[in-house]
Amino acid sequence: MQSFMLKRINNMNMRDKLILMLIVSVLIPIMIVGIFLTYELRENAILDAVDQSLTNVERVKKRTAEVLKVPIYISDGLQFDQQLSTLANTQFKSTYQVVNAYRDYDKFSYYLQYYPEISKIRLYMDNPTLINNWDFIPADAEIKKRQWFQAAEKEAGYIRWFYTQDETKNDQPYLSLVRRINFLDYNTFGMLVITINPSQLNWILNQEAFLTMLIDDNNTVVASNQKNKIGKQLNHLIDNMKEKESSIYEGVLEGEPSQIIMDDLFPEQSENQLKIVSISANKEIVKDANSLSLFGISVTIAGFFAAMLIIILVSNLFTKRLSNLGTQINNVSKGDLNTQIVIDGNDEIGQLSHQFNEMVANLRQLIDQVHETNRQKNILQLSQNESKFKMMASQINPHFLFNTLESIRMKAHIEGVNEVADVVKRLGKLMRKSLEVGRSKIPLWDEIETVRCYLEIQQFRYKDRLVYELDIDPDSKNILVNPLTIQPLVENAVIHGLDNKETGGKVVVLTKVSGCYVQVTVTDNGIGIEDKRLEEILQFINEEDEGIRIGLRNVHQRQVLTYGKRCGLQITSKKGTGTCIQFMIPLEEEVRCLK
Repeated sequence: MQSFMLKRINNMNMRDKLILMLIVSVLIPIMIVGIFLTYELRENAILDAVDQSLTNVERVKKRTAEVLKVPIYISDGLQFDQQLSTLANTQFKSTYQVVNAYRDYDKFSYYLQYYPEISKIRLYMDNPTLINNWDFIPADAEIKKRQWFQAAEKEAGYIRWFYTQDETKNDQPYLSLVRRINFLDYNTFGMLVITINPSQLNWILNQEAFLTMLIDDNNTVVASNQKNKIGKQLNHLIDNMKEKESSIYEGVLEGEPSQIIMDDLFPEQSENQLKIVSISANKEIVKDANSLSLFGISVTIAGFFAAMLIIILVSNLFTKRLSNLGTQINNVSKGDLNTQIVIDGNDEIGQLSHQFNEMVANLRQLIDQVHETNRQKNILQLSQNESKFKMMASQINPHFLFNTLESIRMKAHIEGVNEVADVVKRLGKLMRKSLEVGRSKIPLWDEIETVRCYLEIQQFRYKDRLVYELDIDPDSKNILVNPLTIQPLVENAVIHGLDNKETGGKVVVLTKVSGCYVQVTVTDNGIGIEDKRLEEILQFINEEDEGIRIGLRNVHQRQVLTYGKRCGLQITSKKGTGTCIQFMIPLEEEVRCLK
């Protein structure tokens, strides 16, 4: 199938290929992206609307709470109003006394005058001598049966909110604060009702773009920025309401799927709660997103046809130039290397013609160079044979040297000069060890044996002026180290530290396994190093140099390259006392963690 499709594509002309490329690489991806973006735009629009509704609800909640604080504050003041307590509990003997008492008490009118958040204050009192002036209302049996009266009567001092009828205003329902006020001096109580000014609530809700409502705990709409919703039950307005997450619901309002935000409002000292509800229809939310998607589709279709027209025109130009190029290439393929391809322009086709001309010129040069190459090949072969011969000779030289040293040792042994024979033997062993520096790592014990050979040779030279001590931790013997790591340090101690010391020269080599590494220490009691010279040495061994690296610098940089800076040489010295050189060799499983 794949080969069939590839064959069909290869057989298509340039124009059809470009149109196919436009459809596959532009139109189809744009359609997929358009569908995805339309979906994302709708979802983002809904999410933005939900976020905006949450913000709006929080704002309405705060503003409504500020309005409700006013009747709460007034009820707190009236609860401890001694004049109100006396008026409500006095058993009046005449209408004249009642009227005078009402005239002397002006708190209700004062609050109504200075607090626009409330529209009415009334007190229901079980005192038959009172006269109903719509401020003070005798609580008869019918009033005491009302649901709001009985609910507030059970909880002394607590505030309840009811959407209840106001008989002072043609029995129109209003959101009201209801609170039982106890008159302790008389062991009686009255029922205080403070009606919220609906215009205040409507003003708050009318600031919102979406449908926003204030709901009591009976799910009755007590205020709304759409008046036809006031007084209705929330469950009658919304169908199939389902909770998506905290405070966010989905439902159907008047046949339209909608997003619903519902948040609780708990006024201070209140026994029951109110709710702020914001509803936004999905079709209104995604209206702008749908318009944008339709506009995008229109632009895409127009762009597609414009691109197709351009492709047809451009493909004709390409076809003509490619045909000219093919004719010239055909001439070259027949062996005419003097042909020049002439194509106008500096685009890819023009560059291809220039490059093809260069290729033809290079072919002519290559033909001329073939004979020269063959001649030089013979010369190179002779040079390689000579190099191989020298390499084989360099391998013979060390063996000749070892054989010569062995002959000298045997001669000294036959002559009875056993000390010289022993030194020659150790010298040969030391030189053989030195040739292993290019090998892979060796056990630490082999390196110690090299050190031992070197020190015994030096004892032959210095006699009693040099003693040495090898304190090797048995657990460190098989640790792998770079060849010639410790011996150059010992050599440095003998030559530079003890050479000028007449007696008592001592070199100590110490290894100790500690934690995840082996600590190697080379100590001498020689002449030491001055501070300035020590500083120069430390700077020298840390310099990056592609030249020859010998002695301390060689050891230090091999340690750093193998294990990292932490395992480099640490040198301490004191003039006239001696020198101490330390470095670490990580255990095999700890090498990575120490780098």
